[in-house]
Amino acid sequence: MADRKINMNTVWYNNAKGDGRIKSDNLKTQIAIPVPKGGSGEGAEPQQLLMSSAVACYTMTLTYMLDRKKVPVAGFFMDTEGTVSKGDQLSITHHPHVVLASDASEEDVATTQALILQAEKDCHIGQLLIKAGLSVGTEGKVSIDAGEDTTSAYIRKHGLER
Repeated sequence: MADRKINMNTVWYNNAKGDGRIKSDNLKTQIAIPVPKGGSGEGAEPQQLLMSSAVACYTMTLTYMLDRKKVPVAGFFMDTEGTVSKGDQLSITHHPHVVLASDASEEDVATTQALILQAEKDCHIGQLLIKAGLSVGTEGKVSIDAGEDTTSAYIRKHGLER
């Protein structure tokens, strides 16, 4: 595979209490130094950006794996928790919830449970973080759609509408 370049553009406004912007092909976000470190806190901080890379990688990896195995997914959402210990040591735990179609089989449930764990091993960003000494874990849940539309409720609750 040929080398792939990823270009990003960054600008910073004012001093440490200011903020900045990062932009790339499909990414545009505001960044800021956290308040406890003397900044404005009016943007994403480095640990959030690092976590977002792990979240995106895990989400895309699991989605791809479920699709390849033709698992009848009705919805997928996830909370991820990061804990910062003394010395700025970050640990990350993904809590994926995969909702299967109402006609899903026990085999579909078992496959999904296995893929939830396998996606952690196949996510390149998560594996890089583990090699760097961070703790990355997964505690997943699989349920069968009972007509409650839990995915839409999650989207509304967390303001994730398209």
